[in-house]
Amino acid sequence: MSRSKQRRALYPGSFDPVTYGHIDLIDRARQLFDEVHVAVAINNEKKPLFSFEERIKLLKQAIAGKKGVTVQGFDGLMVDFAKAKEIGTIIRGLRATSDFDYEFQMALTNRLLAEEIDTMFLMPSEKHFYLSSRLIKEISRLGGDVSKFVPPFVKKALKEHQF
Repeated sequence: MSRSKQRRALYPGSFDPVTYGHIDLIDRARQLFDEVHVAVAINNEKKPLFSFEERIKLLKQAIAGKKGVTVQGFDGLMVDFAKAKEIGTIIRGLRATSDFDYEFQMALTNRLLAEEIDTMFLMPSEKHFYLSSRLIKEISRLGGDVSKFVPPFVKKALKEHQF
């Protein structure tokens, strides 16, 4: 199958840190697409706990052994990244109605920038529906157990980043 005929998706995010919710969405996307490109974004408006390189490393550990999934970083417009990789669908996760307003606005803007690229919204399973990286960082910072929310290596990395 030629590269352009394959079903290819881009799942972008900051992944600070990667959670079981992110992994769940990657697995759901794998069922729909031949290739899933997970892209760690540089967002200068956010102050991540983990460096760009650390986030990529943790994500690569999280998807190790998952066929058809790659992890890479990007800086710039996600539609430009998708075009460069010949990807026709951007995956976005929705947890609650509060996510929808922002995600819908972003999807419409992306369509104006690159009408050939679609956005697909996926919801995580009920057991991961409420997870957010921000909440997990706060729980960890306050000494709570995050083992139900993140893989063991992420839990360890969170502890190492605590002051």
